[in-house]
Amino acid sequence: MPMLRTLLALAALLSMSLTGAQTREAGYRFSPVNQYDIPLMAAYWNPIVQYVSDKSGVKLTLRIARTSADTTAYVLTQEVEFVFSNHLFSPEREQLGWKVFGRRQVPPILGQIVVPEDSPITRLEQLKGQEVAFAGPEAFVIYKVPYAHLLNSGIDVKVVFGGNQNGALAQLFAGKVQAAGGNSQLIEGYAKREGKKFRVLWSSEPFNDLALMVSGKVPAKDAQAVADAFLHMHQDPAGREILQQTAQKVGLPMDAYFVPSTASDYAAYRRFYQSAPAQLR
Repeated sequence: MPMLRTLLALAALLSMSLTGAQTREAGYRFSPVNQYDIPLMAAYWNPIVQYVSDKSGVKLTLRIARTSADTTAYVLTQEVEFVFSNHLFSPEREQLGWKVFGRRQVPPILGQIVVPEDSPITRLEQLKGQEVAFAGPEAFVIYKVPYAHLLNSGIDVKVVFGGNQNGALAQLFAGKVQAAGGNSQLIEGYAKREGKKFRVLWSSEPFNDLALMVSGKVPAKDAQAVADAFLHMHQDPAGREILQQTAQKVGLPMDAYFVPSTASDYAAYRRFYQSAPAQLR
């Protein structure tokens, strides 16, 4: 019996070792929230993911769906192992075991409600009963934060989802909606890329940019290798050039590199859920 137990233990250890090796060889899936349309998402993230894969020796594959809600569904069904997201800070989702390890070094982002600069709408109250576009039901800064403010202010609007920030703003400038919810960082980038001007009707408190996070099921060695590649990217001339080129494509500051971060940097997100309307928690 002691010999049998020893053999079983060795077999279990061998199985775990082979599983880890197979996981590393097969690689991991990385899902960033849809902040842009699919072509722009790919143009920004593919070079970064390729660099991180090469530098870390851990293969990452970019996995994004059509909308931000669909991409977050991958996360909630555990179909991915690394994310760039701010959709995981509700009390229920914090139990899923995701760990923050980084974020971009950019100014804090604000939830906003915007209209075109030449719109006749100058006050939030004028939006009552009007159609307002948001990215999607999972979008924290673009949807939950501004819509919570409208609900708390007694301003009932007709919600329209555009799939991502670009989709919401495209509907705004096509005249299909009267206003749009926005992320200040993405609004600024859209204005630069498309030559559009906005009037901001309302802005929220500041929130840190989206978090780089790793699933608890990723072995510590692989998680650390990927984190190191992201966080040291700007210190490598090749990595810094990629960051600058990709930032330019989406309208981010040229020094938008990745820095270490922890869960404590996302306290503002947790505060939101403490007082948010029930349907947005």
